[in-house]
Amino acid sequence: MKNLPILDISIIVLYLLGMILVGFYFSRTNKNSEQFTTASGKIPGWAIGASIYATFLSSNTFLGVPGKAYGGNWNAFVFSLSMPLAAWIASKSFIPFYRNTGEVSAYTNLEKRFGTWARTYAVVCFLFTQLARMGSIFFGIALSLQALTGFSMELIMLIMGVCIIFYTVLGGIEAVIWTEVVQAVVKTFGALLIFYLIIEEMPNGISNVIEIGQANDKFSLGTFKPNFVESSFWVVLLYGFFINLNNFGMDQNYVQRYHTTNSNKKATQSLWLCVWLYIPASLLFFIIGSCLFAYYQLHPELIDLLKHQVALEKLPNGTPDELKAIMATLQPVDYGDKVMPHFMVTKIPAGLMGLIVSAILSAAMSTISSGMNASATVFSVDIYQRYFKKDLNEKQHLRLLHLATVVFGLLGMGAGIAMIGVKSVLDVWWQLSGIFAAGMLGLFLLGIISKKTQNHEAILATIIGILVIIWMTFSVALPDEYAYLRNPLHKNMIIVVGTLTIFLVGILLTKFRKSNSK
Repeated sequence: MKNLPILDISIIVLYLLGMILVGFYFSRTNKNSEQFTTASGKIPGWAIGASIYATFLSSNTFLGVPGKAYGGNWNAFVFSLSMPLAAWIASKSFIPFYRNTGEVSAYTNLEKRFGTWARTYAVVCFLFTQLARMGSIFFGIALSLQALTGFSMELIMLIMGVCIIFYTVLGGIEAVIWTEVVQAVVKTFGALLIFYLIIEEMPNGISNVIEIGQANDKFSLGTFKPNFVESSFWVVLLYGFFINLNNFGMDQNYVQRYHTTNSNKKATQSLWLCVWLYIPASLLFFIIGSCLFAYYQLHPELIDLLKHQVALEKLPNGTPDELKAIMATLQPVDYGDKVMPHFMVTKIPAGLMGLIVSAILSAAMSTISSGMNASATVFSVDIYQRYFKKDLNEKQHLRLLHLATVVFGLLGMGAGIAMIGVKSVLDVWWQLSGIFAAGMLGLFLLGIISKKTQNHEAILATIIGILVIIWMTFSVALPDEYAYLRNPLHKNMIIVVGTLTIFLVGILLTKFRKSNSK
């Protein structure tokens, strides 16, 4: 077990207590459902932008991105390059649309447009997306802190989850946003500190990183050929555009923030602040991954220690020869997510470790707390009040929001525990988010763009889209005799094809009806 010095433990404890105290502070004014979900529209735009940035910069970025860069190249950075176009569309269309409707839920309009089924379908997709997101983040943070502390991943998730639930329930969206502002600063500082410490360990500094990276093709953004079978530049660009369009246009985490300020202009400014903060920050994490690769190229004996740990996880009671055999088969992608925690355990001095761990905690806590609050809001507005009891007084509504926040926090922890053992946390999150987001984004675009599409056409288009998503997701498991039925495209194309299927089929059905009615 790794024993952290008392100074590091003190820093971590103080950070966690600080987050809880923020919850206590905002609990004084958090006395009604509007304050819990929208902070009564009193949050400044810059704080909202910082909070959205903090939500994007989760532990999946903090740990998964350096792991991807270490095990591969900068191909995944193309995701960040897709953000400006998605943000531009959101600022011109989605923000004015949501603020004009005044609906705190992103999915209420779907019922007005197509009926109850559309709203329910989008809500279910959103809630599954949130569980996948929170689960992957719980898993990522536990994976890192297990290497640093020696505690079990389950215990780490439990302690962190209780702290997050506590301040989110007490302070509502206002506590979530202001803690995320603090967390945005902490996690950015933590990333810069890690980068500095790696470069300090490198002879000749950054020039050596560039030389080794170029020799091993670590800075490639992927092939620019029109290849949609592997993770090419275009696959990640399309995936990123559709996911970010879903984030900015359909994800309750972001839509809810559009209502926490008092004007369209401030909401738009907050969105652009997030984009211009996240792009260089995500690039920094790819640079960290490349620096780690260069460092371990110069110190192969240190990476052998990590390989030995991974081999032990695969075969706990293996003989030395069996473990050596496993180590010989390991590729960088097999242990990429564990490289940064391994560097931290072996190279970061006492005192700084507490700051780094606090940064990793903040990367996880911001996204999880946001997911809990958004999930609770959607559940109370779109499910409970829609189907069970519409007329809730303020006390009942606030109690429901508190209870739902706790439940979704616990479900997120359960999803994280279920993910223990996966190879790449970033790959898992990208695949799950693409599956769940594809359907609701296609339906939303159909409703907002095609004004003449009717309910039955939207239902049929959605059913066809769901079937396509199911086929693209699960056909890879078909036996060899049915290989011709497998999805030939890369898994990140699921959201692209699924979204376009629902949207285009809906458009075609509408045109077919109109042509037959003439």
